[in-house]
Amino acid sequence: MTDVEVPVQAEEQPQESGVKRLLFNKWDLSEVQINDPGLVRYVNLTSMIVPHSCGKLSQQQFAKSEMLIVERLINKIMQTEHNTGKKQLAIGIVEQAFERIYQKTKKNPVQVLVDAVGNAGPREETVRLKYGGINVPKSVDTAPQRRVDAAIGFIATATYNGSHKSKRSASDVLADELIAAAKADAKCFSVSKKEERERVAKAAR
Repeated sequence: MTDVEVPVQAEEQPQESGVKRLLFNKWDLSEVQINDPGLVRYVNLTSMIVPHSCGKLSQQQFAKSEMLIVERLINKIMQTEHNTGKKQLAIGIVEQAFERIYQKTKKNPVQVLVDAVGNAGPREETVRLKYGGINVPKSVDTAPQRRVDAAIGFIATATYNGSHKSKRSASDVLADELIAAAKADAKCFSVSKKEERERVAKAAR
C-alpha cells in the first residue's frame, strides 16, 4: 500500500469584524477611558483608521454626538480663517499633535484628548432673563453636549491664537494645549476660559 498524503488545512484567516482598526494605524481607542460619567454618551470612541465620516451625520440634529471625538476636533480646527474646508490639512495637524503628545507623555493621545475635554468643559454658565426691560443674568447648569462643544471650541481657539503670526506650528500648540488641559492646568487657555465662565455664573446665582 502506498501512503496517502492527507492535505493540510490552511489556517483560518481572521474575520474582518475581528480585526482591530487603529486610529491613524497607531492608536487603540478601546483602551481609552472616559473618567467623567456625564460625558460618556457624548464622547464617541468608535474605532476607525481615518477620522472622516464624509458628512453622513451632518443632516441629523444632535448627530454630532455620534461622531468620533477626534473628528470633531479636526472639524473645529478646520473652521478657522486659514483652514476653512481644508480637512486633510486639519487631519495632518491633529495627527502630528498626537505624535508629539505621545513623545512627551508616553500616553495614548486620545486619552489625553478625552481628559482635556472633560477638564475644559464648563459645568455652569449664565443666561439672560428680561424683567421689565432689564436684562438679568441667571446661572444655569450646562448640558453635557454643550460642555463637549465648548471644550472643543476653546481648544481650537487656543490652537489658532497660539500659532497665528507665530513661529510655532499649529500641531505644537495643539499638543501643548491638550497636555496642559488634561492636567487641568489653569494657565492654559481652555481651562482658564472654563473657569472664567464658571466664575461669572457663580456670581449670578
